[in-house]
Amino acid sequence: MVTAFVLINVERGRLADVADWLATTDGVAEVHSVAGRYDLVAIVRVNTNEAMADLVTSGLLSIEGIARTETLPAFRAYSRHDLDAMFELGES
Repeated sequence: MVTAFVLINVERGRLADVADWLATTDGVAEVHSVAGRYDLVAIVRVNTNEAMADLVTSGLLSIEGIARTETLPAFRAYSRHDLDAMFELGES
């Protein structure tokens, strides 16, 4: 699984529309509105790097209302939640 965080700037007045559209886009696992330099963060999870490239360069940028994006590919996940879930698998 290939994961990336896509930081998104949205045109004024389009935030809810863009967020809703992103949330229904294949490969987009989550969409969060955030404060700061960006308006939205999309967590993208796909099977291959090629699928990531297609989604980011063709898919997301074709959504009306997205002004610009910055993509941060993830290398490794360090999540307490994931570790806890892994150890709970054997418990009953």
